[in-house]
Amino acid sequence: MNIIVCPLARVQQMVAVHAPERVVSLLDPDFTFPELGPSYAELHLRLHLHDVHEASIGQVAPSSVHVTQLLDFLARWRRSLPLLIHCRAGIGRSTATAFIAACLHNPNVSERTIADRLRRVSPLARPNQVLISLADAVMGRNGRMLAAIEETGRELRWHGVDENVPFELPGRFA
Repeated sequence: MNIIVCPLARVQQMVAVHAPERVVSLLDPDFTFPELGPSYAELHLRLHLHDVHEASIGQVAPSSVHVTQLLDFLARWRRSLPLLIHCRAGIGRSTATAFIAACLHNPNVSERTIADRLRRVSPLARPNQVLISLADAVMGRNGRMLAAIEETGRELRWHGVDENVPFELPGRFA
């Protein structure tokens, strides 16, 4: 099953269309998480963090606590139905999480292969490198996850868009 990534504005539509097995929401602390109903009570991970590289006054940077919660939640994805991941724009935190999920569930596939596919299916993806780096360390990838994201993202221009369009990344790589 695939990993679906979208901005906050498209979450309800993606849930209605795809009926995902699990949902990951990564939003700023002052944002309200989407209400998905009682069937998602235990299947919806809600993480409050900003899309920043280091904490500053009033901002919450990704931390090892966030990554541990995320990896525990992603490990329980059975891949019988899609995984839905979103942040506010569908560009930074959610694309990092999709990459992390794909790496976690495809341990024998190179990080570069997964990063290349991410860049192909979403040219707007700008994965949060702090999330990637923290997950890389916890997963024992020896810097390969971060290197793959950095190498595939070199010289990418920032597009002047407010949010990404929904896209899918494979949950299983051949």
